[in-house]
Amino acid sequence: MARAQPTAADTSPSVAASALPAVVEAALARAQLPREALAVWVADAQDIRQPPRLAHRAQSPMNPASVMKLVTTYAALDLLGPSFTWQTPVYADGTVQGGTLHGNLYLRGQGDPKLVAERLWLLLKRVQAQGIERIAGDIVLDRTAFELPPQDPADFDGEPLRPYNAAPDALLLNYQAVAMTFVPDEAAGIARIQYDLPLAGVQRQTQVPLAPAGTPCGDWRAGLRAELADPRRTLFRGSYPAACGERLWPVAAADPQNFAAQAIAGLWRELGGRLDGSVRYGRVPAGLQPMFSASSPTLAEVVRDVNKFSNNVMAQQIFLTLALQKNGVATREGARAIMRQWWRERLPDAAPPQLDNGAGLSRSARISAQALGRMLQSAWRAPVMPELAASLPILGVDGTLRRNQAGAIGQAHLKTGSLHDVVAIAGYVDAPSGRRWVLVALVNHPNAAAARPALERLVEWVHVQP
Repeated sequence: MARAQPTAADTSPSVAASALPAVVEAALARAQLPREALAVWVADAQDIRQPPRLAHRAQSPMNPASVMKLVTTYAALDLLGPSFTWQTPVYADGTVQGGTLHGNLYLRGQGDPKLVAERLWLLLKRVQAQGIERIAGDIVLDRTAFELPPQDPADFDGEPLRPYNAAPDALLLNYQAVAMTFVPDEAAGIARIQYDLPLAGVQRQTQVPLAPAGTPCGDWRAGLRAELADPRRTLFRGSYPAACGERLWPVAAADPQNFAAQAIAGLWRELGGRLDGSVRYGRVPAGLQPMFSASSPTLAEVVRDVNKFSNNVMAQQIFLTLALQKNGVATREGARAIMRQWWRERLPDAAPPQLDNGAGLSRSARISAQALGRMLQSAWRAPVMPELAASLPILGVDGTLRRNQAGAIGQAHLKTGSLHDVVAIAGYVDAPSGRRWVLVALVNHPNAAAARPALERLVEWVHVQP
């Protein structure tokens, strides 16, 4: 792969290149944000010999929030290949007679980020296709491919039930979350509640009263007065406005340590399977050969989900998979070491990022606008460019940018990032002339959210550059 070479302008941008556009300065002033809160780097995507069009505080290490996913996903596409798939092998340690497995069934997780409800259903149907209707022993879940310390989902921001706080797991099922769908039935005066995954041992409310006629949709989740923190039950003490129509509410597992066991026990029973023992965690016995292995979608498909919708737990699964594939077991430090080596090989003259978990859901992650921009230039010349570029949200069209109405709709592929004190964008912007620009903009400030209009003006400014 060709390596980006530094230019004089990379390290010593001209006065003109370092001056923010007037429209961006004005937007920052309206937001009462200092220009020092913003770092920007804009350069030609293909011609690395040209100096940057704009470089403002471009060498300052900044928290990039979810824009860090670009580093993880580009590295994974480069190291693993776009067609890489995760395998979840299934084993049996006994004989099958008369529809009964006289022994245990084993599932070995190997980091599949997309083992969602429908794919888990298909996996268990494949078990039944082996002639197994009853398991006389246990279902054993092997999660040992990832060696991670215990994680409190409330640690980051005190919101343990937000799906973005789900922790990675070698056997990650349904993103470690449950999606609840509310469907109003005005004739019956209720909203029916559908759950995408059954959980053994959890009592669930299946309907809720409708709010009085004429109630606006508004903050419908607050109106439900949900009690979701108890791992033994799901309860709603409020009502649901019919004006909302059908709505989806994804919630992280209340008991993440036992979620996989609850999900598999519940789904196995729902499929008519019988289990004499229990669903428990353990290891696959050495030497046991799998009956079959369930394949994930390709890495290219997974990367698209990660970047279009900024899925944190999927990004962490990819990050850890880099270590698993090289070392046979995944640790965060192992993944960081692989990423550091990859960066040195691909971008030896660009300041390396400070990585945490690969997703950007971090207070310690850092990268400069210039380094990220140089990486995007490298990616544009790489064989995996089509897969990476296609994974980025299209301005005003899809993903996390579908509602953005900046004046370059359909003309920019940009990854977004957002934390309480961070707003960021990075990717590619097309000009009417046919030129393609790399754009990186990182805002770190307690009032970073107010910078969104300034970033929109910046995208518009880049779009019209000749």
